[in-house]
Amino acid sequence: MLEEPSEFRAVVFDSADPDFFMPHVDLTKVAEYTAEAAKAGGPGDASLGMLFQRLSRLPVVTIGKLRGRARGAGSEFLLACDVRFASREHAVLGQPEVGFGASPGAGGVQRLARLMGAGRALEVLLGADDYDAELAERYGWINRAVPDAELDAVVDRFAHRVARFPADAVVATKATVVHATAPSDDELRAAAVVFQHFVREGAVGRRTALLMERGLQTRGRTELDLGEALAALPPDDGAHDEGA
Repeated sequence: MLEEPSEFRAVVFDSADPDFFMPHVDLTKVAEYTAEAAKAGGPGDASLGMLFQRLSRLPVVTIGKLRGRARGAGSEFLLACDVRFASREHAVLGQPEVGFGASPGAGGVQRLARLMGAGRALEVLLGADDYDAELAERYGWINRAVPDAELDAVVDRFAHRVARFPADAVVATKATVVHATAPSDDELRAAAVVFQHFVREGAVGRRTALLMERGLQTRGRTELDLGEALAALPPDDGAHDEGA
């Protein structure tokens, strides 16, 4: 519906769960996802990256209102939104894929590099750590970190302000910015191919299994503090703490 011209000017995405906005994909289903994509002729358009690309091109302003954790695909979903506001006290962002043994496959690399620059993007991506809202704001991951008590009002004010302006001006301005800054379809298709290669042939399976034994994908410390849990895994593929 939102892909067609309508009376909507802005759409807000948030979560009813105070701990999680979107934690990551269901890691027990990754092999199933990749098999389905293969049946469709390869990752190509049958990927989260291309789904999020469609989100980024909607003719409405998309606003992410973040409380709780947004990691992996959750972060990539927010990155495909036009504007992101986050609770200073309760928001956590992360791109943990490298810690699992993969490279982000749904636009995280491409969008973070454009927003942050190479150095900070590499810090985020290679460190696979959790980031609070204040540091995420400083790095450009989000537009603004807002005190939690003010978050709803800040988002509502921006959304209603945009909604009062002429639709053609809003749509044209957004389209121009997206055209100038968004990754290309080919970049996102290539990222999906690389991600699926790592899932099939890399360390993802065994590292995920270790984390599952420690409570991954349950509401406990491993999922709540995933950045720390990844750092606590044993080194893989001959890696050493010294010289890492």
